[in-house]
Amino acid sequence: MNSLFLISFERFQKLMDNEEGQDLVEYALVVALIALGATASMQSLAQAISSAFASISTAFANAL
Repeated sequence: MNSLFLISFERFQKLMDNEEGQDLVEYALVVALIALGATASMQSLAQAISSAFASISTAFANAL
């Protein structure tokens, strides 16, 4: 019974010391942050482009 507990404890220790998946989580968080920033900036960029096209359209309409 003690050897089974010892083997389980050793496997648990190896699992806790394993850091292979840590980089993947960090990259996923960075990608999520970039996506959030891009989404927020795209909204203001879209409004600015729409405003620019509206002013161009008005200028063309007044020129005719």
